[in-house]
Amino acid sequence: MPYRSVTLLAVIASALVLGAAGSTAQAAAPAPSFFGILADGPMLDGRVDVAAELRLMRASGAGSVRLPVYWRDIEPQQGVYRFEALDAFLIGAADAGLEVLPVVLGTPAWAARDPGDAASPPADPQTFARFVGVLARRLRPGGTFWMAHAGPAAPIRRWQIWNEPDLPKFWAAGATGWAREYVALLRAARRQIKTVDRGATVVLAGLTNRSWVDLRAIYRAGGRGAFDIAAAHPFSGTVSNVLRIVRYVRQEMRRAGDGRKPLILSEITWSSGKGRSTLNYGWETSEAGQARRVRSLLAALAARRIPDRLAGLDWATWMSPPLGSPYSFDYTGLRRLTPDGPVSKPALAAFRRTVARLVAAR
Repeated sequence: MPYRSVTLLAVIASALVLGAAGSTAQAAAPAPSFFGILADGPMLDGRVDVAAELRLMRASGAGSVRLPVYWRDIEPQQGVYRFEALDAFLIGAADAGLEVLPVVLGTPAWAARDPGDAASPPADPQTFARFVGVLARRLRPGGTFWMAHAGPAAPIRRWQIWNEPDLPKFWAAGATGWAREYVALLRAARRQIKTVDRGATVVLAGLTNRSWVDLRAIYRAGGRGAFDIAAAHPFSGTVSNVLRIVRYVRQEMRRAGDGRKPLILSEITWSSGKGRSTLNYGWETSEAGQARRVRSLLAALAARRIPDRLAGLDWATWMSPPLGSPYSFDYTGLRRLTPDGPVSKPALAAFRRTVARLVAAR
């Protein structure tokens, strides 16, 4: 997927050798809002009917959708805003009854530390913070966008600040290190969001690979108190190892005094690229195998919801591009695009049935 780096699973082999996960004792059944899905790739490039896909997403059991919001696309010139695509998506999500979790990232050249590098962080964190403040002011309860919209409102109360800053794909290295720079950005954004909407929730960027080690770096850089919900992307080759990664992240949170703070898994997934993709990480399976993993992973994480204080999860992603890509992550969708339009993979039926079963236990 364009959203992801081919280096994202550089340490997946080490994750695969982790031992069996801890107990998955039954917990109270989750609400539908616990289950989310990432919308990117073909969902955002004009090739599908977004409103129809969002309705199907909701009918399939998802209660929320995670949306990349690229600063560079919305404010390509300082003070010049292009909200049309974002607004259309938000209206479609509100009409479908989906909560939106925006993940805000992507520095425009005019604000970048290195204008020639697409992964450059802002030269000044306050510039990014002002942009996030503009978004929050429009989209909060009673915000200017919803006041002007005649249909149902779905105010944004959660804001995820950046994506995977522990990867060079999303955060180019600087002199003081990504963790210190990211914490400065996070704190600046938090101040703006809380000024605009005191009840809003600030979500840490999803961390990946050795996410627990990178979370430790954030705490050492002064990140405690800068976010309300932690986030991780625990990719691995087995369900037990995903749970082990979650446990490691939770241990780091306890060590830092954040043991009671919620954790969201803002990307979980499996690739069905076996026999098709060539840029692989050893976790590829068939479409039938992907469906089996959807069932087992959703059930296992739902069972750990209370012990691990999990606030939600997002399957990455809703729709893959057409077959033929060499990239493993281009086979992770619950649906995929074809020359004749989108089709559902077995994983979507597995997602729908598993969520329905888990929610019905409430």
